This record gives sequence, C-alpha cells and structure tokens, in this order.
Amino acid sequence: MRAALLYSAGKDSTLAALLLEDFYDVTLVTTSFGVVDPEPAREAAAALGFPHETVELDRAVAREAVSRMYDDGYPRNGIQRVHEHAVEQVAAATDADAVADGTRRDDRVPTVDRPLAQSVEDRFGVDYLAPLAGIGRGAIDDMVAERLVVETGPSAEIPKADYEVELRSLLRAEHGAGAVDEVFPEHTQSRVRGRR
Repeated sequence: MRAALLYSAGKDSTLAALLLEDFYDVTLVTTSFGVVDPEPAREAAAALGFPHETVELDRAVAREAVSRMYDDGYPRNGIQRVHEHAVEQVAAATDADAVADGTRRDDRVPTVDRPLAQSVEDRFGVDYLAPLAGIGRGAIDDMVAERLVVETGPSAEIPKADYEVELRSLLRAEHGAGAVDEVFPEHTQSRVRGRR
C-alpha cells in the first residue's frame, strides 16, 4: 500500500512518516503555490530515505487565504483553508491508497474534521490518515528526540517548505512586512535534518 503524506520538513510530518513506514510505502508530498522553492523538504526527504513529490496548489486559494488572514488579523482561518485544499489536491493528484498529514491532537490549526475526512475518502477513493491525531505535544517531542535530528528556531528564520512560508511571503508582498508581524504570532518552528 502507498501513502502520500503532506510534508513540510517539520518534526510532526516527519514523525507521522516514521509511524506509517512499517505499513505503507510512504511518499512525502510537499504542496506549493509556486512562491517558495520546496528544497528544504526535498533535502529532508533525501536525508530520511523517503521519496519526495511536489503537488501544485491553486493560487486563487492562496489569495483567498491571505485576504482572510489580513482581514481577521490572525492566520488560523487562512491556514485551515489552505490545509483542506492541500489534502484534497494531494488526494486528487496521486495514485496513493492513503493520504496522510502530521496534524496532532493539540493543534488548533490545521485540523481535518470527520466530515472532511469522510468526504475526501468518498470522493477520491483513498483513506485519510492522521497518525498523530491522538498524541499530545510532550509525547511527540519525546519520540522526535529519540529518532530525529531537528533544527529549531523562530518561524521566520527556519527554512521550510510549508504553506505558512508561502503565505507569509504573499502577505508581505501584498500588505507589507508589518502585516506579517501583525498576523502571525511568534512561535518556534522545526526542520528535520535526518534520523538519529
């Protein structure tokens, strides 16, 4: 069986891949609006020994998300919209038996609720998997520390290949650097460098 896992090069999506690899042939899939090169994800996938693919997302969804984030003054709804689009695009673009992501129990955003998961499964003939959905941050951090080499730092300084990086870039281009600081709260980001 083959699983296409939405992949950013972060610790959560990488841990999800490790949890699935005994059951699936996992391909790490980075979704992109074509704004930022997904090289960090390709590098991480190669270091981990997984194949990697890129799936293009609809730029209209990015524009909608940036507008929503700017109007809201926070990123939640925009990121949620993009994640739902990404799950659907990966399901449509691959011949995988399952589509997976690294969403975890404690995530506020993004999440995939039961109706969306069932809709994706029905429309695309795949299983939707969220291997971290029942695991809290502390346990994830412990598992990651056992198996992965991870670089961490402020979001703006850690090169990754996720749609947050692209949305920040588009928000900056449309509304200026100050808008990024106003919309996105400071938080620590991770980038996987390889296995231990």
